[in-house]
Amino acid sequence: MAAAAEGVPAIHREEPVRDDVAVETAEEAKEPAEADINELCRDMFSKMATYLTGELTATSEDYKLLENMNKLTSLKYLEMKDIAINISRNLKDLNQKYAGLQPYLDQINVIEEQVAALEQAAYKLDAYSKKLEAKYKKLEKR
Repeated sequence: MAAAAEGVPAIHREEPVRDDVAVETAEEAKEPAEADINELCRDMFSKMATYLTGELTATSEDYKLLENMNKLTSLKYLEMKDIAINISRNLKDLNQKYAGLQPYLDQINVIEEQVAALEQAAYKLDAYSKKLEAKYKKLEKR
């Protein structure tokens, strides 16, 4: 019967057709040896430790960078504070000097007002003298 089965095409054989060709058999799914699992676990833990060490180192470096930036910012703020104190001190000095000059400035304003009044009086006097001169010339011609 085996000889007859060899001549018959595969479709017409009397063997049952299997739909589960992709199903693994017990021979294909072998468990790795215990030593291989231990070595793979060691390798995985070693690589995980390297990865975590890198992550923690990066985080640590980030914090060191932030610390340095905070220190520099603090120094800049101290410099700015010193500059602001100097500006405030100089402004107080200027205000005191201005207060000391204020009486003289007031005197200058008074003198300026008096000069303006004298100038107006001079213009009026000039206009009056021109009128008088015109009258004198008129009287002289008669």
